[in-house]
Amino acid sequence: MNPDARKSKSGPALSYSFKDKNLLRQALTHRSYFGEGRAPAPAKQPAGHNERLEFLGDAVLTLIFSEYLYGTGFDEAGMSRIRALMVRGSEFAKAADRISLGGALLLGKGEMRTGGWTKQSILAGAFEAVIGAVYLDGGYGAARKTVIEIFDEKLKAVIESGQFRDAKTELQELCQKLFGMLPSYRLLKEEGREHEKFFTVGVFLSQKSYGRGKGRTKKEAETLAARQALEKLGGEPKTK
Repeated sequence: MNPDARKSKSGPALSYSFKDKNLLRQALTHRSYFGEGRAPAPAKQPAGHNERLEFLGDAVLTLIFSEYLYGTGFDEAGMSRIRALMVRGSEFAKAADRISLGGALLLGKGEMRTGGWTKQSILAGAFEAVIGAVYLDGGYGAARKTVIEIFDEKLKAVIESGQFRDAKTELQELCQKLFGMLPSYRLLKEEGREHEKFFTVGVFLSQKSYGRGKGRTKKEAETLAARQALEKLGGEPKTK
């Protein structure tokens, strides 16, 4: 594809303004730009590719999310589960799209031909590198402000949706606290043809049923049963 097919070549849509433009240029430079031949060449050549900044940015992002979640009041398990949903390549690639990062990347000829500016791994790495560059250029406060601005809506949506919760683990912890025992799961019914099966699972405490769930896998059915049991025991819904 022609480089002009990219959305933008003016730079990422960041609220942060770099004092050292060379840091930003390096953050936007993929290894292939030096390894496969440069296309196209910028007015000023970057000092190197972005892998070292990517390494730094990953650590900075992890710290920022950890600090943010610490302020929410979640316990360690809850913070870990939410952070795991956020600190991953797919989310960083989406963030790169939100700030139009792909159109500003410096890529080698091979990556340009194959649409490298749309590849998740390249976008995610470049996003980490940009955050690493913001940290070096403006300090932790600037990096934190930049990251929270980009992820604030997503973080709030994840917390409000409760998608991070592990219902089986929460039920186990609640039952241990309330009854001093762990729940057990039993397969109650298996129906459907071989490749279209549905499983019904019940969750029990001392032979008493507290919930049941039906799903295409036993794991899905157990999760649904655990959610029903949590509702019955007053352990869900909750956000903290």
